[in-house]
Amino acid sequence: MEIRSLGYATDIALLAMSGSIVERFGDHVIVRSPHNPSHWWGNFLLLGSMPARREQSGWIARFHEAFPHSTHVAIGIDVDYGSAEALQGFSEAGLGVNCFAVMTASVVELPAVADDAVVLRPLRSGDDWARSVELGVRCEDRGLDPVDYRAFLEAKAVSNRRLVAKGNGEWFGAFIHDELACQLGLVVTGEGRARFQTVETAPDRRRQGLARRLVAFASTWGLNQLAAQELVMVAERDYWAIDLYRSLGFVENAVQLAVERASTDGVT
Repeated sequence: MEIRSLGYATDIALLAMSGSIVERFGDHVIVRSPHNPSHWWGNFLLLGSMPARREQSGWIARFHEAFPHSTHVAIGIDVDYGSAEALQGFSEAGLGVNCFAVMTASVVELPAVADDAVVLRPLRSGDDWARSVELGVRCEDRGLDPVDYRAFLEAKAVSNRRLVAKGNGEWFGAFIHDELACQLGLVVTGEGRARFQTVETAPDRRRQGLARRLVAFASTWGLNQLAAQELVMVAERDYWAIDLYRSLGFVENAVQLAVERASTDGVT
C-alpha cells in the first residue's frame, strides 16, 4: 500500500528513521516501535481508505490482533479529505475521533526581532535534552500516568537525539535565563519536505510569542540549512495555535483523521 496522506507519509517516514518497523499490506500499514511500546502513534494501523461503518469494528479487532499486548487503540485513515462523521462506528465503539489540519509553507513570515532575554538555539547537551523531557512533563494536561508518560518522553528523546546525530533534523528551544520555555523538532522526511514535531510551550510561558518566534526560527533554518522546499505542520483544528501557524504563512491543504482509545497505561 502506498501512502497518499501527506500527514501520515511524513509521520511514518520520521518513525522509520527513528527505528520503527513499517509493514505494508494491500489495504493497510502496520507501524511498530519496539523501542517505545507506550507510544500510541508509534504503534498503530493506517487504513488505506475510509472504511464503511459496518467495517470499523473489524478494524478494531485487527488492531488487537496486531498488538495483542497493547492497552491502547490507534488507527489512522489514509485520506486527504473526510470528516469525523464518517467514523461514527469507531465512536460507537468508544474511540475518540480526531480531525487534524495538515498545513504547509514554502516561505515564512518572520516576526519582528525582540530585544529581550530569549535565546533561540538547538538542543545540544545532555542537560538540554533532560530539560526537554521535563518540559514535556510540565505540558502534559490529559491526566496520563506520570511514570508512564516520563518513560515515553525519555525513550522519544533518545530517538530524537539519534535523528539529530545522523543529520536528519534538529530540535530547537527557546531559553529564558537557562530555562527551556518552548521547544520543537524539524526533521527531513524526503521529497524536499521537512516535518515539524511537538511544538510545546511551558504553561506559564504561553501567549508570549515564544512558539511563533521558534517556529519562524526553525522554518528559516529548515529552508536554508536543510534546503527544504516544503515545511509540513499538523495541528489541532480547534486549538488556538493553528492561528499562530497561519500568521506565519502556513496554509491548510488536507486533513488527518485518527481514532484512538485512551489508556491509563499508554501515551500518545
